[in-house]
Amino acid sequence: METRLLGKSDLAVSTVCFGAWPIGGGMGKVDPQKAVKTIHAAIDAGITFIDTAEGYQTSESVLGEALKSRRESVILATKISGPDHSESHIRKALENSLITLKTEYIDLYQLHTPQPKWPIANTMKVLNDLKEEGKIRHIGLSNFTSEQTCEAMAFGSIVSSQPRYNLLFRQEDPTLAFCEQNKIGVIPHSVLAKGLLGGSYKPGHVFAKDDERRLFNFFNGDLFKTIYEVTQNLEEWSKSHGRDLIQLAIAWSLANSAIVSAIVGMKSEDQVENAAKAATWKLTSTNLAEIDSIIGDLRPEWIKAQTPADIPYKYGSY
Repeated sequence: METRLLGKSDLAVSTVCFGAWPIGGGMGKVDPQKAVKTIHAAIDAGITFIDTAEGYQTSESVLGEALKSRRESVILATKISGPDHSESHIRKALENSLITLKTEYIDLYQLHTPQPKWPIANTMKVLNDLKEEGKIRHIGLSNFTSEQTCEAMAFGSIVSSQPRYNLLFRQEDPTLAFCEQNKIGVIPHSVLAKGLLGGSYKPGHVFAKDDERRLFNFFNGDLFKTIYEVTQNLEEWSKSHGRDLIQLAIAWSLANSAIVSAIVGMKSEDQVENAAKAATWKLTSTNLAEIDSIIGDLRPEWIKAQTPADIPYKYGSY
């Protein structure tokens, strides 16, 4: 699989990133042995960039088990997820992640969401100190606007940004343009829109109690029906090109020049195989125009498909 440098860092990451929210149980319980096999299959397929977070249930512990003999084969990213950005809490959160992941360092340590209560200058000082101590190699941001990113950059090097970006919901203007101009590698989350772009769910679907997607408004009511009609048309277009909707969603995100690696949630070896195939699909300008025509007016401002505002960091990014 193709690799690209992440921003101004020395991290050569695969163009598909293994999103580890699902294997932690975000979409329902996953057998730990199956999860380990899935991670190993991803590495064998060249998907050597892995993204997780302390808030993704058992994700870090499963990864720690899977990577015991393969740590040096991957670029490992995690996030501090909670709202407390005090120095003591950041240090405690990182130490917990290091222990759980069974590693001595994190390649990319990210702030999961902005926390205005805590001055970004203080937060960045702590992260820079952790870099000096060798516990993290690089600093990244998740769900930060271009303005918030610019503020953080004043206090240290930011190598990556993780905005939501997919065929349906895009934080593209001006975040992606800003990142590209400032050589910050974009690693979008929600590339499959939590499964809306997976082709498996129809209006009326009821998620299990242990599946966090039961809380998302875009899986309910008229909004879901509207989205479903569009995704069915996208599925047909994909099939006409010998592909499927999942591969289209991944290939479409990678067609944006600002994007370095697309984070894709996977919880089976079959899903790994399909995601790896997607990385080989290079969409043309004609393809992209046809896709936009199918989507049409689906993305006006009235689509406000957000996770619950009180605890946005808890929910997975895939």
